[in-house]
Amino acid sequence: MSLSCNSIKMTDRNGDLSFINQKAKQWRDVPNEEIVYLPKNETIFLSGGLTLLQDKLVEAALNSMNIHFIALPNPDFKSFQTGKAFGNRGQCNPTYFTVGNLVKYLQNLRDEEGFSTREIVSKYVYITAGGCGPCRFGMYITEYKKALRDAGFEGFRITAFEHDKGIFQGDEIEEQILDFTPSFFVTLIKSVIIGDIINILGYKMRPYEIENGSTDEALEACKNLVTEAFLKHKSLLKALWQCRTLLSAVKLNRLQPKAKVMVMGEFWAAMTEGDGNYNLHRFLEAEGAECIPQPIVNRLMLSIWEAEQDLNKAEILASDTAKSIDFSSVKKRLLIRAGKTAVKTHFSLYAKAIGLHDYEIPHMEKLAEIGKAYYTLDCDGGEGHLEVAHLIESVKEKLSHLTISVKPFGCMPSSAVSDGIQSLVTSRYPEANFLSIETSGEGAANFYSRVQMALFKAKQSAKEEFETLDKPEHTPEKVHNYLYQPKNEQIGTAAKLIASLPA
Repeated sequence: MSLSCNSIKMTDRNGDLSFINQKAKQWRDVPNEEIVYLPKNETIFLSGGLTLLQDKLVEAALNSMNIHFIALPNPDFKSFQTGKAFGNRGQCNPTYFTVGNLVKYLQNLRDEEGFSTREIVSKYVYITAGGCGPCRFGMYITEYKKALRDAGFEGFRITAFEHDKGIFQGDEIEEQILDFTPSFFVTLIKSVIIGDIINILGYKMRPYEIENGSTDEALEACKNLVTEAFLKHKSLLKALWQCRTLLSAVKLNRLQPKAKVMVMGEFWAAMTEGDGNYNLHRFLEAEGAECIPQPIVNRLMLSIWEAEQDLNKAEILASDTAKSIDFSSVKKRLLIRAGKTAVKTHFSLYAKAIGLHDYEIPHMEKLAEIGKAYYTLDCDGGEGHLEVAHLIESVKEKLSHLTISVKPFGCMPSSAVSDGIQSLVTSRYPEANFLSIETSGEGAANFYSRVQMALFKAKQSAKEEFETLDKPEHTPEKVHNYLYQPKNEQIGTAAKLIASLPA
């Protein structure tokens, strides 16, 4: 045992039982000193944690609504270390990376930009997702506050989407600091959907680019076009149509047999593009693979599906005891259907405008039917039955050569599925190439080693699939244009292109 461990002593209050027989007092998470917060029009909102592109598009979208919003920088390993320094022990990566990134940003405002702590606390607000769940997700906001307090920013406000009033920090704040109106969510969702579409195209193109970095350069130009469209209230469809020219200029060689790898798992770990998952997507591309990411719209559609399921259950329970017909849920059902239709319509319009033709939003009812034999649909924590359904679908419909489920270390919902139920799935579908892997913030070497071993088999499968096809004497130039997206039973992009050509 180290000297530092030997020097640890019990606290003076250890064994103090003076609390016995004392009158209970309600604990309230409010600042010790009264803080005067700035009004709405002077408040600056902070957030982040989506993909790099989406964070910037969300920033532009909200600023177009006269909301002073700043997207935080991408969380890095220093963010993780900062989160661990000020957070409780035993938290998972999303907590450490997210709150550490926020604390690091606020420290920079204080130490480098010259803002006082009181000015920062009164002027800035952090937007996050809050809610209940079968894991530590329900405690995220409390953990954020604890870390912020210990870092010297007691009273810093946090607002979450689920609550009508919004602000968690301080019950005395009477003014609703941010209006979660339909217009707010529609504009937000538009930016997220467009970000998803551009990201999907990027992952389709980047592994086949002839000139390194040309795809990212084109994507950056597309981001600037869409950002301008949001800020100047121009047509988003026109901006995406202009992106076609930028993306078509990228020279590709798409007749290279590369393994297709579906990346899924815990929402944050599977989506983030940085140290939070050891830059998994870029690592796979560097190893000769093409990634199939899980877009954020999938999680949005799952949330809508879960809301519809909850409504169905409530109506069934009500019908058993009701003496008359209850129409109170009609409005909610109509809103759910309208939301589902709006997401699908906007995705379809924007995808067609930029030239993404072969991608369809996952059909949640279909996935539920696939997964329910292995995972109860009533257990809706995390990604629920989706992980099971995605793996089975990838095998049955030949979507990928390898499926990776990535999650933070100790993620209860995802680990229970991937380390337990998926073993039954893979026994029934032995052709499935599946890897369940965790991240801990450290241990990148072991992580990469396990990915490489699974990827070796996938690359062999992609090569064999391509070599068994009859190659035409001449291949038309159109196969190298990203707009050419044929559909057939082949998995790999190169094999799919060859199979679409006449022999």
